[in-house]
Amino acid sequence: MPESAWKLLFYTLSWSYGTYLLFFTNYPFFYDPPSVFYDWKSGMDVPTDIAIAYLLQGSFYGHSIYATIYMDAWRKDSVVMLLHHVVTLTLIAFSYAFRYHNVGILVLFLHDINDVQLEFTKLNVYFKHRGGVYHRLNDIISDIGCLTFSVSWFWFRLYWFPLKVLYATCHSSLQSIPHIPFYFFFNALLFTLTLMNIYWFLYIVLFVVKVLTGQMQEVNDMREYDVDDGRKALAPRKKEGNFQLPSALKEGMHLKNGLVKDKRL
Repeated sequence: MPESAWKLLFYTLSWSYGTYLLFFTNYPFFYDPPSVFYDWKSGMDVPTDIAIAYLLQGSFYGHSIYATIYMDAWRKDSVVMLLHHVVTLTLIAFSYAFRYHNVGILVLFLHDINDVQLEFTKLNVYFKHRGGVYHRLNDIISDIGCLTFSVSWFWFRLYWFPLKVLYATCHSSLQSIPHIPFYFFFNALLFTLTLMNIYWFLYIVLFVVKVLTGQMQEVNDMREYDVDDGRKALAPRKKEGNFQLPSALKEGMHLKNGLVKDKRL
């Protein structure tokens, strides 16, 4: 819960700021994606408002690499998540260095909205059973959040992202700057990001299939390991009348929220 609450706070602020830049200023990048390369020059000045967004996002993803390994609950897709953070931080750092910051603002805006919905939905999943009492309101909100998250993931990351960002970086960039530096490097990273978006969308499709076929009765994060297995691993065992520590503690495995979290990659 604290992990999701922190991420919800950050992504809400970052996406709100991205919305402000794209819709309440003079930047036309969302409605006119090719404009991200208009008047581009090597070493050009970065506007202060965009530089602030880059500072916030760069520091967050730098922290996220550490947090994924040492702080956050370990999940089935944590290795892919770690790769995502490395790719994102690389894109942020190098796009700032080579002054492709206009594209970066568009990329961050199209991705942050899904993380806001994801963390909000997860919080309601965690809150629907608290204090030994079932809370129907949180259950209903989590169901609605799951639906809107699934639709927005496809719309923002698998439709608008290729339509606006990949089109601008792969096609429009060559028209505005015929010999644009590091063309293949940046597009390779952006396509890697697209492949990871497709990978996570498969989780969403699998979840929907399980709900429709009756294999799953309520919304849960399918990436998380079985809670019951973790509790069994931590349950104290008796041997010949003597108390025996769980093997997880003996082996020095990471413990998180009462569950065994083996974070050896």
